Amino acid sequence: MESFLNRYRNITVLLLVIFAQLVLLALQVKNDQDVRIIRVWAVSTVTPAARAVEWFRGGSLGFVRHYIMLHDASEENRRLRDEVGHLRLENTFLRNELNTADRAKALQLFQTHTPSKMLAANVIGSGAGSSTAKVVFVNRGSSDGVMRGMAVVNPDGIVGKVIASYPTASEVLLITDPDFSAGVVSQKSNSHGIIKGQGNDPLCKVDYVPFEDKVEAGEWFYTSGDDRVFPRGFAVGIAKVVRPGTPFKEVLVEPSGLQHGVEDVLIVLESVHQTIPDAPPANQPVYIAPAPPAAATSAPTEPDSDVTANPAQPSGTEADKLRSIYKSVGDSQKHTFGAGLPGSKPPDFTKLPSAPLKPGAPATPAAAPPKSAAPPTGASTPSPAPGETRLQRQNATPDAPAKAPAKGPAAPPKPPGGLPGA
Repeated sequence: MESFLNRYRNITVLLLVIFAQLVLLALQVKNDQDVRIIRVWAVSTVTPAARAVEWFRGGSLGFVRHYIMLHDASEENRRLRDEVGHLRLENTFLRNELNTADRAKALQLFQTHTPSKMLAANVIGSGAGSSTAKVVFVNRGSSDGVMRGMAVVNPDGIVGKVIASYPTASEVLLITDPDFSAGVVSQKSNSHGIIKGQGNDPLCKVDYVPFEDKVEAGEWFYTSGDDRVFPRGFAVGIAKVVRPGTPFKEVLVEPSGLQHGVEDVLIVLESVHQTIPDAPPANQPVYIAPAPPAAATSAPTEPDSDVTANPAQPSGTEADKLRSIYKSVGDSQKHTFGAGLPGSKPPDFTKLPSAPLKPGAPATPAAAPPKSAAPPTGASTPSPAPGETRLQRQNATPDAPAKAPAKGPAAPPKPPGGLPGA
C-alpha cells in the first residue's frame, strides 16, 4: 500500500485537491430550488439505503402480525359467526313470541267485547288445489265442537267459513275464494248484497246492490246475518270501487280480515247478532288531551278597561253582542223587558258600555258636557206625546232630569210664574 501511494503520490494529491474543491463548491453553490448541492448529494446517497431498511422492517412486522400472531384467527372467526347466527335465531324467535302474544291479547280482548261464543285457533297449513282456491287448515276440529258451516273471524273482520271438520283439524274456505259467499250490508245506506271472492284478485265483489242505492267508495260493509252463517255486525271490508250499472251496481270491497295475514283466528261456535256501528272500526285508539282550564282561556287585560270589569264577552254576531249590552243595562236598572205597563219608566240607554255589565253592577253614568259647549243646532224642547196636555208635561218636567236624562245637552229651565207661551 505504501509503495502504491509513493508511486501515485502526485495523482493521489491531485484527486484529493479536486475532491476538496468540489466539496467547497457544493457547500457554496445552490440549485434552482435554493438548496445546497452538498445537501442534495447527501440526501440522494442516503435515501436508497433508508428505503431498503424501511422495506425490510415493514415486511418483517407485517409477517409477524398477519401470519404469526393471527394463526388462530380462522377459529375465532368461525366462533363469532356461529354466535351471530344463534343471536339472529333467538331474535327471530323472540319477535315471533311477541307477535303471538300481541295477537293472543287482541283475540282475547275481541272475545270479551263480542257477545258470540268463539273458539281460538291457529292456522297450521294451506290446502292444495287450483291456483284460485283459497283454503287453510286450523288446529281445531270436531273434538273441540267445530262444525261445518261455522264462521271464522278475527278482530279485523271476517276470514272465511268452515267447509269440513275433522277430529283434530278443520278446513276453512277464505273470503277470497270464488266459492265463498256471504250476506253483507253497507253502513250508511243500509244496502244489502252478497259478497263473493274472485280468486287471485285481492278485492271481493258485492253482487245484487240496487242501482238506486247510494253507495260510495270508502263506505264500510258489515255482515247482515241473512246467510245464517255469519252473525250480523261483523266487519267485512271497505268499498274501494263503486261503478254504476243496470240493474245492479258493481262494488269491489277490500276484505279487512286478511290485511294483516291469517295466523290466529276465532271460530264462532254460537252466533249472537250485533248492531251495525255508526262509526267505522278504528285500527288504533286516538288520544285526546283534556280541555284547557277556564282561567287559561281568558286573556290578560288592562286594569282600568271595561273588559276587566266585564270579562264575559258575548259571542255571536254584532247584533247578539248589542242585544246582550242592552239587556245587561236593563237588568242593572231592574227593568223587566216585556212586563212594563203603559206610561212606566223606560230604561236609560243614553250611555251604553262597551261590554255587558255584571249582574247587579250599576250602569256607568253619562259624562256631563262642558259648560262652555254650545248646544247643538236644532236642539229644542221635546214635542208632547199624543193626548198629553201641556200641564201634564210641565208637572213631569222637574222629575225628568233625575229619572231619565234626555239625550244631548239638557233643555234650559222654564221661566216661573206661568206656562210657556201662555
